[in-house]
Amino acid sequence: MAVQAKPDRIRLGMVGGGRDAFIGGVHRIASRIDDHYQLVAGAFSSTIEKSKLSGLDLGIDEDRSYGSFKEMAIREARLKNGIEAVSIVTPNHLHFSVAKEFLKRGIHVICDKPLTSTASDAKKFVNLVNDSDALFMLTHNYTAYPMIRQAREMVAAGKLGDMRVVQVEYAQDWLSTELEATDQKQASWRVDPERSGAGGCIGDIGTHAFNLAGFVTGLKAESLCADLHTFVEGRQLDDNVHIMLRYEGGAKGMLWSSQVAPGNENGLRLRVYGSQGGISWAQEEPNKLWYSPLGEPTQLMTRAGPGATDAANDVSRIPAGHPEGYLEGFATLYKETAEAIYAARDGKSIDTLCPGIKEGAEGIAFISAAVSSNKKNGNWIKLG
Repeated sequence: MAVQAKPDRIRLGMVGGGRDAFIGGVHRIASRIDDHYQLVAGAFSSTIEKSKLSGLDLGIDEDRSYGSFKEMAIREARLKNGIEAVSIVTPNHLHFSVAKEFLKRGIHVICDKPLTSTASDAKKFVNLVNDSDALFMLTHNYTAYPMIRQAREMVAAGKLGDMRVVQVEYAQDWLSTELEATDQKQASWRVDPERSGAGGCIGDIGTHAFNLAGFVTGLKAESLCADLHTFVEGRQLDDNVHIMLRYEGGAKGMLWSSQVAPGNENGLRLRVYGSQGGISWAQEEPNKLWYSPLGEPTQLMTRAGPGATDAANDVSRIPAGHPEGYLEGFATLYKETAEAIYAARDGKSIDTLCPGIKEGAEGIAFISAAVSSNKKNGNWIKLG
């Protein structure tokens, strides 16, 4: 039997993610875990000097560290061995303008969430992606955790019966004080409406919770009522969010996201209850999925352990009992995107579970509806 050669690594560029940036490093690690990508170019910072310094740190040729993303898109599209894909790891307000330059030149885009900072840009973004031959993926990384994939499969198979109740929360405590006043880079742009958009906590982590609930249950939210609040004096955007949701088919949902909840580090949790059972999952123990069939003892299912199905095993990399989570979740999205890019090289297309423009637009609609509801004292607002 002939051994099939592995495809050439995908030539990857990056916009953002320079020195002192957090998420850029995460994307770079994730892109290399399964050895499908090689980072060859970048516009890592807003100035050519800073970009070149970051490029040197990463072993990038000096002439492929750019001072602007537009210059990078133009030149890389012309190079014989220019980039095939680009990772966008900038603050939200730049996502659309950066993606536009690459998508219109046929370069695939892997973009950090949320999709963008405004509803108007989100609409233009949808048209941009639909009009491009290039692929677009949004890194809602929690959708790629093995036991989340299994939870999705169980719901789809009817293990829980008819959906009734969805509870999701994402609680942190790192913005419990006015951290942005210290010029802390990660805090400052997230609470700035010019760079983050109309949503603070809801845009940063609330969108993760909303996306995860929809991914696992397959339910489409019809309407919501929201209470967005800012507890830290002087802060311009929300830091605590309570939302009630109504889903198609009659299921009800509750979403809480907070960045001012002391004792919570990265407390993303999901509970789903149907007419025949329930499931529960927590990001800080990602390899565990609790399943409660109606009238029977609760069962613990573990990643790569007894009870794990192909949906979980197919995105697991290491034996049972070993921690696997955040970086590997990103890596799975990069791997699945790589498979789609390999297919595109041959003029083919494949289906993946990677979030894309649809999920991105839904996230912005969620933020917009929540902000609108809050301004109207918690009135119910339709989504879509």
